[in-house]
Amino acid sequence: MKKLPCFKKKKVEEDTRKIKANDPTANATKEYAGNEISTSKYNLITFLPKNLFEQFRRLANAYFLFLLCLQLIPQISSLAPITTILPLVFVLALTAIKDASDDIARHRSDRQVNNREIKTVVGKEFVTRKWKDINVGDIVQLTNNQFLTADIVLISTSEPNGLCFIETAELDGETNLKVRQALEETGEIGEDIEKLSSFDAEIEYEAPNNNLSRFEGNLIWNNKTLPLKNDNVLLRGTRLRNTQWAFGIVCYAGPDTKLMKNSGKATFKRTQIDHLLNQIIIGIVCFLLVMCAIMTICCGFWESFFGYDYRRYLPWEKYVSKDQKIGALEQSLLVFLSYIIILNTVVPISLYVSVEFIRLLQSKWIDWDIQMFYEPKKVPAQARTTTLNEELGQVEYIFSDKTGTLTQNIMTFNKCSIRGKLYGYATDEAGNEIQDSEKLKSIEFEEKDEEFRWYDEKLIDAIKNNEEDEHNFFTLLSLCHTVMPEEKDGKIIYQAQSPDENALVSAARSFGFVFDSRTQNSITIRVQDKEETYDLLNILDFNNDRKRMSIIVKKDGKIVLYCKGADSKIKERLDSSETDVMAQTDEHLNKFASDGLRTLCLAWKDLDEGEYNKWAEVLNKANTSMENREERVNDAYEEIEKNLKLLGATGIEDKLQDGVPQCIERLSRAGIKIWVLTGDKVATAYNIGLSCRLLTSDMEINFIEEEDENEVEKKLEKVRNDMIDKVEQLFAVKITDRRQRLDWKDWGIDVMKFDQHRKNYNYNNSGQTQDKNDPISSLPTTENGSSPQDREQFEGFGLLITGQALVHALSDKLKMRFLELGTMCKAVVCCRVTPLQKAQVVELVMQNEKKITLAIGDGANDVSMIQKAHIGVGISGEEGRQAVLASDFCFGQFCFLERLLLVHGRWSYLRISKFLRYFFYKNFAFTLCHFWFGFFSGFSAQTIYDPFFVATYNVFFSSLPVLALGVFDQDVSADQSMRKPHLYGPGQNNEFFNKKIFAESVIHGILTSCIIFFVAYLSVSNSTRSNGITQADLQSFAFMVATIMVIVVNLENALETWYWPSLYHLVLWGTIVVHFVFHFILYSPFIIKIFKRNYHYVGVAQSVLSNEHFWFTLLLTCAILLLPIFCREFFRMRFMPNKTDRARLNRKYRMDEKAAFVEHIKQRLGRVKRPILSGYAFSQQEGWGPLITSGRMQSKAASRRRPPAQINNINSPTTTDNDLSQIQDSTDDHLLKNEKDSSETTIPSKFVPNVEPTNRKPSTNATKETDPLLSSINNKP
Repeated sequence: MKKLPCFKKKKVEEDTRKIKANDPTANATKEYAGNEISTSKYNLITFLPKNLFEQFRRLANAYFLFLLCLQLIPQISSLAPITTILPLVFVLALTAIKDASDDIARHRSDRQVNNREIKTVVGKEFVTRKWKDINVGDIVQLTNNQFLTADIVLISTSEPNGLCFIETAELDGETNLKVRQALEETGEIGEDIEKLSSFDAEIEYEAPNNNLSRFEGNLIWNNKTLPLKNDNVLLRGTRLRNTQWAFGIVCYAGPDTKLMKNSGKATFKRTQIDHLLNQIIIGIVCFLLVMCAIMTICCGFWESFFGYDYRRYLPWEKYVSKDQKIGALEQSLLVFLSYIIILNTVVPISLYVSVEFIRLLQSKWIDWDIQMFYEPKKVPAQARTTTLNEELGQVEYIFSDKTGTLTQNIMTFNKCSIRGKLYGYATDEAGNEIQDSEKLKSIEFEEKDEEFRWYDEKLIDAIKNNEEDEHNFFTLLSLCHTVMPEEKDGKIIYQAQSPDENALVSAARSFGFVFDSRTQNSITIRVQDKEETYDLLNILDFNNDRKRMSIIVKKDGKIVLYCKGADSKIKERLDSSETDVMAQTDEHLNKFASDGLRTLCLAWKDLDEGEYNKWAEVLNKANTSMENREERVNDAYEEIEKNLKLLGATGIEDKLQDGVPQCIERLSRAGIKIWVLTGDKVATAYNIGLSCRLLTSDMEINFIEEEDENEVEKKLEKVRNDMIDKVEQLFAVKITDRRQRLDWKDWGIDVMKFDQHRKNYNYNNSGQTQDKNDPISSLPTTENGSSPQDREQFEGFGLLITGQALVHALSDKLKMRFLELGTMCKAVVCCRVTPLQKAQVVELVMQNEKKITLAIGDGANDVSMIQKAHIGVGISGEEGRQAVLASDFCFGQFCFLERLLLVHGRWSYLRISKFLRYFFYKNFAFTLCHFWFGFFSGFSAQTIYDPFFVATYNVFFSSLPVLALGVFDQDVSADQSMRKPHLYGPGQNNEFFNKKIFAESVIHGILTSCIIFFVAYLSVSNSTRSNGITQADLQSFAFMVATIMVIVVNLENALETWYWPSLYHLVLWGTIVVHFVFHFILYSPFIIKIFKRNYHYVGVAQSVLSNEHFWFTLLLTCAILLLPIFCREFFRMRFMPNKTDRARLNRKYRMDEKAAFVEHIKQRLGRVKRPILSGYAFSQQEGWGPLITSGRMQSKAASRRRPPAQINNINSPTTTDNDLSQIQDSTDDHLLKNEKDSSETTIPSKFVPNVEPTNRKPSTNATKETDPLLSSINNKP
């Protein structure tokens, strides 16, 4: 019973937890959550009521249920109830089947996870249990490659020192392995069943929470209280790697695990059009009630003054009063209900079915789009939901992750500067730089990574000539690092804390300086096939304050300090004699940074033995100090890292995904604002922003890096005032009230056309208006008539803010000010943000801007913002599938987002808008004929149409053309949509369907019904057939109105359609033909013979169609209704063309190509260079130095002799093992460990302590599996 929602026990809030190992009875009294998870929405008992309740929350379904109830009353219904029962049951059943199918998949996935098995310690034996039977306090055994069943506190492992290795790709997106360690006291337990079964420790720890990077608790055992931290805990969703076994105590189970706490609830997303339809339906129902009220009042008067006297011919029902006034009143009230039934087709039940059908096919266009298929990984685009297609055409804000989304997270050594000499830029014979890499021949190396390309032969020549500077440069790269090597298939594979380090060491290997192996006291390298071993004296490790690392080595009695780090830190420590070299290197660093490269400076220093020994004593005292140890150690590092000599700088490319710059540029031109939410530091994010064209050198870019709330508030105010001053300086705007919210639209400025709004844009220095047809004179000038070269370029504002500043900016006090500045910017970059902050930023924009938002990411740390945004897009990358499973749409590359929005999104919005406009038009035209007929039928609720036509109008005679319109129509081609991003604007402004457009459709439908009815009425009222019989009979009139109605509304549909494939021709003309064929058969004498019943419409079709009055009336009605529309469209396209009309004309006359030269000049002239932030390429966390020097981590690779490296020029370079190309970036802030751009201390696979366990079989990581749980928690209800 507890599983039923109404019987669930209210959960008590916890502050802390306290459990005891091997005491299930005591732990059961705490009533902690079990390990069974459930992501399903229904069960057998709740499915029917809950599903029906959800379906009848749709106003249309509730409306038709009410109509059905009315039709069951024979006294007021002129239509059989079956006409409403069948379509209503069909719609409800179809939706219920879809919901049940989705929920069955969730149940199946839940069962798969809950029924997985694991060994537990019960008594003095191992018992295999299912995951769902695991409880808090149980001791479980994990084996190599096994997923974690719950969050557990580590007790012991198969590795010495209690180490174990885990893979967290499904949790935080990082593919390199991480280390966890059991407490030294519990690690001695090992796998001894006696000790495990008698283990009776108590654990007190924090209540369940979603912080992946924090765990606080104490383990009380043998009268000792031992502190527990995050390094002692394994989380559900991770996987044990390269560790034979591990034991742990379950601390959080099922829904209380940190994974489930972070998964969030997938909400049902509805589009703006869905919300608008609900409002429209309410309006239509009100309109229906008004029409029925008019008919009721008119009926009352008619029955009172005329009907009472004609009761002999039109008798009243027996239950109606005989009194004239009371009887007329009762008749009119019954007629009110009758007209509700007759006029109900203004809200056709087929509306929602048609909308869902169109959305389904639109989603299939996405699935079938071959141009969104990512060939390298065989990943197609996929629409995981069918309800949000048209919203893809209305996006105004994109929130994007960076690493793995914009970039490939593959670092490659790209450029370098060595003692003032620049390398990496290939030049031609004239000394000009060659920009097109396709024209270059890459240099082949014996050993290199797959992604590495080098084109500059000058560096190769320098190495061959044994130039001292170049030799020292690559010697430093091969020695100064904490990379660990391992052998794999006879090759050395490097495992590094960050891909930056990997790229540097791999580049050194390619140039013949091979890092081979290391011990805690030595490093072995091979230089041009000559083995060299250095004594490792010290590693001065990296941290985020130092922003550098140094290594002190000794060889042949010579002691050398090698250092690498951020340029700002290295500059401070250079010898005064290095000024000139540093100036040259600074120029090179700025050039690297302008190319979007991550930079690093290298330096060295010779030490005499006496100086070193004296410093070593200082360091030893600092390391053993009981007070301020960390500060004293840092002071010792500072003391030795002085008077360095600059060796050079490196430029590492964080490779962008294919087509990212072009994609972002076009999305920006479409009026979409892009916010990047990343865990990278500001400098890195800034330079990547420049590389991908999110930021440009002509933007006014502001930085907010303050950490105090008051300072952040002051900075926000300063940025705001600077924006106001800039706007007043460049534009003809005077902001009198500086407290009013800033908004470009309030000043009438189009953010996509800043130049057109600049001061004196259209006037030259003579005050004369420029000739806009003259390409040269149409270039903008300043108020003094100066040329564009002298004019300051302005492409809008940009904003970069750090995670610490964002904490305060998102507070209730400052969030609206931050939002105001953010919405004034073309691009916003939030650096060092957590997953929670990502969701908060998205929510801030959604709640206050009321614009459509899209979030895109590729890792588990992006799930929160993907689920929060209106539209979530997942990229199928290297970081697991959690982002994909939580998304609404997914594909293989960021660049496909351009096609998804500008083509599929725009088409979907256009199609659904035209469909709704036309759908309401045709149904109002159809229904209002009943209304007009009421004035000629004594307001008796008599239907004008044949009942069969009423039942089939929306099914056979008007549905297929409008469905074809909603599925196939294209105003411009896909290529045109991509080349002209400004066409995306109407969707953002809801120009194609809104309340005004709906009102116009209603008025159009009313006028159409009026003209069709009255022209037909006047045509037949005084006409006779050739045999002298009048044509003014109801059956003939009804068939004439119905036929004209079908032809007119379908031709109207044809006028709405731009794209006419053969299938559209088939359904358009086929629908009209089917109408005639259907009625010929239905009205033929064969019907009487078959059904043995007289049908009033037999012979009507042949009679009407053989009369010339009908064909004249048809042509006249079509001319009256269609010619004005045709003329209006011609006039609009000729004299008032919209964006789409201009695009079609441009395509025809290629006017856009003629304007390309002018646009090119505008972009090239007057560029103002802005300072570049040099983002240093380095591990952004404390390194592995202590683990290496303590001997707990050593390489297993043996030094190997190799033939000398051969370097040749080839067209297609060979490639080597690329296993390391996916190692994820690392950062320094431990609070951001669940952001994929940051990292915990990581241990590469196959690194083990000095003592190896016997009979241990190393595992491989060749196959990447996915925990079924991760599929379960992200399946959308």
